[in-house]
Amino acid sequence: MEQEGAALKSEIRELLRDRNAVLLAHNYQRDEVQEIADITGDSLGLSQEAAKTKADVIVFCGVHFMAESAAILSPEKTVLLPREDAGCPMADMITGPELAGYRKEHPDAVVVTYVNSSAEVKALSDICCTSGNAVNVVRSIPPEKEIFMVPDRNLAHYVRKVSGRALTWWDGYCPTHERLTIAAVTGTRKSHPGALLLVHPECPPEVVEMADAVLSTAGMHAYCRRSSAKEFIVGTEMGILYRLRKENPGKTFHIASRTLICPNMKLTTLEDVRDSLASMSPVIRVPENIRLRAKSALDAMLAVPRDAA
Repeated sequence: MEQEGAALKSEIRELLRDRNAVLLAHNYQRDEVQEIADITGDSLGLSQEAAKTKADVIVFCGVHFMAESAAILSPEKTVLLPREDAGCPMADMITGPELAGYRKEHPDAVVVTYVNSSAEVKALSDICCTSGNAVNVVRSIPPEKEIFMVPDRNLAHYVRKVSGRALTWWDGYCPTHERLTIAAVTGTRKSHPGALLLVHPECPPEVVEMADAVLSTAGMHAYCRRSSAKEFIVGTEMGILYRLRKENPGKTFHIASRTLICPNMKLTTLEDVRDSLASMSPVIRVPENIRLRAKSALDAMLAVPRDAA
């Protein structure tokens, strides 16, 4: 079995060379997929890094909206999503027509869209945000403006609290993070009383309130590298543990709940990656009219100073 796994990884590396391809893996992917990836990270960061490469092909081990983001930022490259059925329930909770309907009723509102959304929804937005920069993005908006955040209600609730800005939001959520409860966190903390609790802002507000630090996945990696603490409880999808443990061999990491597993993130296997490269499919494309408008919303986000007040 081990020999078969090594042969499969070797075959993938050979195909990557032949196709001049770069292999991206999100922090929530299976351990073996992260292990063989050229770049691991969060969704937008992966697309940005891939855009800097000279690769002709991007193989995105993640979910559909992530591959769309890569296609938005690298229109000259071929973007492959090994599992076309790997979707995001939260991204699917709002559609382009639904957001267009809101915009018609609230023409003066500034629509702030989490990058965990479809290209169609991004294209109807004024500015995008990540979980790491959402507070700064909202603070950068003129105070007299009405603000509407989509699609994640939990991220919006956290941003409203931290930024102090009045805003409303779409009633979407991540089913995986939503499963993290006060009872689960309390139980894990009881088992590991000295550990710091790190929580993603997609978690319910009552859980976020319990955290020692509220961080994006990239933020968790940076925080744990810098921290002098030796033990952490992690409140996000359990795939993140692979890199945390690899990068911090002297530290101990516990998942806050065994329910923190995203079935869509776990769909992609090494066999899927091999087959995708061999067939050069499925290809993810974003129509140019949508791509340009979605990129404008991403560019607006990137123009926000990190210390926006």
